[in-house]
Amino acid sequence: MRTLPPALAFLLISTFTAAADVTDPVKEVMKITEDNWNTIDSEWKYIFEADPLSRLFSKKFQGAYAEAAKHPAYDTENNQPGDPFGYDVITSSQDGCPLKDIKTTSAPGANGMTDVTVTFKMWTCVDEAAVKDSVNELHFDVIQEAGKPVIDDIHRVADGERDSVVEEMQSIAKGE
Repeated sequence: MRTLPPALAFLLISTFTAAADVTDPVKEVMKITEDNWNTIDSEWKYIFEADPLSRLFSKKFQGAYAEAAKHPAYDTENNQPGDPFGYDVITSSQDGCPLKDIKTTSAPGANGMTDVTVTFKMWTCVDEAAVKDSVNELHFDVIQEAGKPVIDDIHRVADGERDSVVEEMQSIAKGE
């Protein structure tokens, strides 16, 4: 039986443990969203605040957001660029219930992008069974940028159609 020199073994182990999972930025976005909807007692944390935006999203996404933010959905107190959305882009809603049954899966990467799918139930506090059991579906385009996985776009799926948050931000920036 052959043994690896200790330095080589350490290098291999540290290389594998340092590699970020492609689903990490998606899981963090979903954790923030889940926390937001779990209670009305804590302050809402926006996934597009400076820190998560700069760490979890691609430069392309950040640029589209910066341009769209020049057209806020509501007036800001300091006349600075504000949130261009008047709703939560993950749940596509202004109202909702605590998120349940959150599932994250990823497809094999292709052409430098990995499709990470998230499903969840959002209306679990509603009495109507069809609404209560409905499942939201999102697809996150995750790419590698500066050696780490980042979200390049978010697609919400409804009635078999996929939209694009980046395209929505581009439309907002154009004043459409």
